[in-house]
Amino acid sequence: MAVYTRRTFVKLAGIAAAGTALGGVLSACASNDGVPTADSQGGQATDAAAADQVIVAMNTGSEPAAGFDPFVSWGCGEHVHEPLIQSTLITTNTEMEFVNDLATSYEISDDGLTWTFRVRDDVEFSDGEPLTAEDVAFTINGIRTADAAEADLSMVDDAVALDDTTVELHLNKPFNALLYTLAVVGIVPAHAYGEGYGSNPIGSGRYMLEQWDKGQQVILTANPGYYGDAPKMKRVVVVFMEEDAALAAVNSGQVDIAFTSATYSEQAIAGYELLACKTVDSRGISLPTIEPGATKEDGGTEYAAGNAVTSDLAIRRAINYAVDRDAMIKNVLNGYGTPAYSVSDNMPWSSDDMKIATDRKKAKSLLADAGWVAASDGILEKDGTRAAFDVWYASNDSVRQALAAEFANQMKEIGIEVSIKGGSWDDLYPNQFSSPILWGWGSNSPTEVYELNYSSGWGNYASYESETVDGYLDEALAQPDIADSYEFWQKAQWDGNEGIAPQGAATWVWLADVDHLYFKREGLHVADQKPHPHGHGWSLVNNIDEWSWA
Repeated sequence: MAVYTRRTFVKLAGIAAAGTALGGVLSACASNDGVPTADSQGGQATDAAAADQVIVAMNTGSEPAAGFDPFVSWGCGEHVHEPLIQSTLITTNTEMEFVNDLATSYEISDDGLTWTFRVRDDVEFSDGEPLTAEDVAFTINGIRTADAAEADLSMVDDAVALDDTTVELHLNKPFNALLYTLAVVGIVPAHAYGEGYGSNPIGSGRYMLEQWDKGQQVILTANPGYYGDAPKMKRVVVVFMEEDAALAAVNSGQVDIAFTSATYSEQAIAGYELLACKTVDSRGISLPTIEPGATKEDGGTEYAAGNAVTSDLAIRRAINYAVDRDAMIKNVLNGYGTPAYSVSDNMPWSSDDMKIATDRKKAKSLLADAGWVAASDGILEKDGTRAAFDVWYASNDSVRQALAAEFANQMKEIGIEVSIKGGSWDDLYPNQFSSPILWGWGSNSPTEVYELNYSSGWGNYASYESETVDGYLDEALAQPDIADSYEFWQKAQWDGNEGIAPQGAATWVWLADVDHLYFKREGLHVADQKPHPHGHGWSLVNNIDEWSWA
């Protein structure tokens, strides 16, 4: 049985005008000596400010629609982050190593089906009631059975409190990646959870909810009863706004840090500097591997599956070798990104075999050997099929549009004609199994490797099925010691003969990991960041309790 104590770490990786928009939104912001912030009317910044307060501008999609409720999506939705208001059993540090939080130790049975956590006995909720193992069991069982829950706890049959400080989880299959989910699942109080909890959350985390003006702002204040180190940043104001409004708010000095994109990265704004955070926020294009005529089910709906061009293995491999990722990063991202070769670059479960250099000579040779011949216009043909297909992208994302356009230009160099099509997700989903689509993925967890590549995975848009790859993925999740799983994740990508790698099935072509960019006020010290997962938002403030002003 594997045992993990407080001293044990499991290595995971080596790695509108703003004045109008903010008018009234920042009216609750305090002013003390320190750094500039908005005045009490939400107008221009003054010289007086709170030395232990920060104002953060996030995109509008970061506001939790259901409030701060882990039973729905807070902390554990599509864009995972630490829940701040609630504590978690375990967490991760900047090196992406597991560290115990509420747990003092945990044990995993040799068959991987029984997990036992010992819980601290010195933790209170913000209402003064003690946190016990019963609250942990209540939370896990509640999320497991909640229809609206976005955290996947389907591998847990039940959680049982054995006493006040011991909780046991019974799994229906070995699934060591559960640890990654538990690192963002906030524990709620069994005695105080009910309707309306999301708007009035009670937790034991670093912060408490002071105010939530829906559609505008959230204010968090430090929890005076927090059991860990007291937060340096006592008050956190988060305002929700579109990108242009956030930029205007920076220009007028009304926020301390705001998300932005590579489009605006070269702007010089007095009193601010650009902060670039490394990510596992990957952009990649799915390549359907089967011929047209098939169907696949998603959410109870049948969709057409298969593509006459990308079903040719030589096409998929050639695409991977022909992509110039460095050019994409330079031309589209203004240098703020790194080449992507998988959905999990630089994580311990990633494989160096996914990495390939741009080699268009090799790409052309692969195509020629497979019988693809150039027509009069330079586009390849084979057996009456023209090497031409659509690539879909979300039209509300200018970066994806630019990446798709750059991809199309590059593919023309090897005789492949790509037509880019922008649309809403309602337009994209009917084509998800039949056309290449430019997606955004990325998580501090190997579960996306599983779901995007397992035969029955919900993200297997390439429709690739391999018993060998499925076996490796299942074996990876079955390891009681998570470090032992890495070799199986890697073999699923390439074992020397088979896998999803470019020299194998080439099920995707990955383009870039995009840096997350922020305009940050000079003098604001942002603590070292973990690699950000897909999506701007709350991942920036995972450790905001450690931020400070110079």
